[in-house]
Amino acid sequence: MITEIKVKERTSRVQIIEQKANLMKIQIDERIYDLDLIKVGPGVYSALLNGRSHNLELIVGKNGRDYTVNTFNSSYDVEIIDPQIRYRLNRLQGSHKASHNNIISPMPGKLLEVLVKEGDRVEVGQTVLIISAMKMESEFKAATAGIVKKINARKGDTVEGNKVLMVIE
Repeated sequence: MITEIKVKERTSRVQIIEQKANLMKIQIDERIYDLDLIKVGPGVYSALLNGRSHNLELIVGKNGRDYTVNTFNSSYDVEIIDPQIRYRLNRLQGSHKASHNNIISPMPGKLLEVLVKEGDRVEVGQTVLIISAMKMESEFKAATAGIVKKINARKGDTVEGNKVLMVIE
């Protein structure tokens, strides 16, 4: 799966090509790198990239897709734009209002699980729905903390693309 990562004004396409435990071969744009990544504590990682050692601290932002990445002498604001978000942003231009409060199906599929009910409190990054589409299961996570106001589909339903499945306030 290709994920876009935005740092400052630059957006790069990142893909894990191969992974065996903590050893990875990743592609960033057109270049391939060997990465050895180990989690050494909560939000703290040690990375060996092309023979150079880096210590990283990741601080999750309020919507679960934004991070602050601290290194020994630098700090970066990073935004993760996964395929689901990219698809949703492209589809929502001129359609439903793009909102962190709406969980929207990016394409037709079958609703496998509804993990919350109306009135439940959810936290940022909490999985609220699982949809199967094109032989893949996708977890949909709350982008904001709040209360589930409305659920517009039930487990087992076939859902249309660009349909608001859940509203969180």
